[in-house]
Amino acid sequence: MIFGVVRRRVASGGSNLFSAHLRDVRPSVSAGRVRSIAVKEILHQCRSFGHVRNFSHLLSPGGFASPQSLRLAFASMQQRPMMEMNGRNFSSDNGDLLDVVVPPLAESITDGTLAKFLKNPGDRVELDEAIAQIETDKVTIDVTSPGAGVIQKFVAKEGDTVEPGTKVAVISKSAEGVTHVAPSEKTSEQAASQTAPAEKIEKEKEKPKVETPVSEKPKAPSPPPPKRSATEPQLPPKDRERRVPMTRLRKRVATRLKDSQNTFAMLTTFNEVDMTNLMKLRSEYKDAFVEKHGVKLGLMSGFIKAAVSGLQNQPIINAVIDGDDIIYRDYIDISIAVGTPKGLVVPVIRNADKMNFAEIEKEINTLAKKANDGTISIDEMAGGSFTVSNGGVYGSLLSTPIINPPQSAILGMHSIVSRPMVVGGNVVPRPMMYIALTYDHRLIDGREAVFFLRRIKDIVEDPRRLLLDI
Repeated sequence: MIFGVVRRRVASGGSNLFSAHLRDVRPSVSAGRVRSIAVKEILHQCRSFGHVRNFSHLLSPGGFASPQSLRLAFASMQQRPMMEMNGRNFSSDNGDLLDVVVPPLAESITDGTLAKFLKNPGDRVELDEAIAQIETDKVTIDVTSPGAGVIQKFVAKEGDTVEPGTKVAVISKSAEGVTHVAPSEKTSEQAASQTAPAEKIEKEKEKPKVETPVSEKPKAPSPPPPKRSATEPQLPPKDRERRVPMTRLRKRVATRLKDSQNTFAMLTTFNEVDMTNLMKLRSEYKDAFVEKHGVKLGLMSGFIKAAVSGLQNQPIINAVIDGDDIIYRDYIDISIAVGTPKGLVVPVIRNADKMNFAEIEKEINTLAKKANDGTISIDEMAGGSFTVSNGGVYGSLLSTPIINPPQSAILGMHSIVSRPMVVGGNVVPRPMMYIALTYDHRLIDGREAVFFLRRIKDIVEDPRRLLLDI
């Protein structure tokens, strides 16, 4: 608000800024002196904004700031986004230290876990360079440097629960701050390491006096070990076990899957698909497809197009129960299950019913790359009315997938295996795939589920049906 008023005053003349008020109070003050005082008052009132310090270079030796200089300064400040000014912590009072804080998270996420630091104290970092990673229930978010400098110290530790705005590290703009701090830290660590053995020695001297009567009691139950039989199962020694905390993403996945199992009346129906025609179509046009669209033609786009057709023929598969009501969705957003090193994520292909093969393939590649890189956003995983999971890429022959709430069904694809099939009275080898549909039996009857799966089978075995809409 202050900047807006000052900008308008400067635009209209600038030289008379605050002059009327100052002349009333101090009639003897000259015009040049008034302009100098006005600029100082601006800097004094706005000193809480770090970037206002840039005004200092506009003042001439005589203390005069021209209206043109002020207009340029305010214009440069207005061009900077408010999120950038508010989201970064600028230097402290001495102008050398920068605080690294947790950035704002998504609306539905209030905190996260400090997964790991990507840098070490003493490392030099540049502006917006990632320093640490915050792991949330859904995605991993980078904590970036608010400026260039050298990491002086870490304030938080890996595994801590942090909220937006939490201070995690301190950066020194000059390397001097690190050299002064590091020796003190080393000496404190050495002092702690020297005092620790002394404390242990004193405790060990005191322990025998207290534990002598207690140590005699555990010796009494020593005979039980021979009583164990040879067939009794024995747990591995504790020194060969490792206890690792679950990541937030893994805990979130575990909770959602268990909630799905407890909520839905899940039932799975199966069918098998002859992949001959779809694979032949892919083989014949893969080079022309890449040349025109710049992306490879895969099998996933064919199944998604088949799922879209099945959902249009059986709208109840695309619906969901909400209390005592049924919500029918007039859109088709298909989620695709992607396994990443950090866990399972389910990005969403929006409006899949309005996309062609090339658009679907491009969207799949983009979402899968983001998921594996850990850069996928929460908005890209929110929603979805139906899920397609391809366990065949891992070699799964058959499975019963679990519904992804708040959806009502999920399609499971599996590996393609050459099996003997009867075609025209002859036994011939054909590439076959088992497909599975798990659905909420509270909402979807077996008739609709079988019809839906049959529709997918018909389209995959004869993709020409999509052109003729039959």
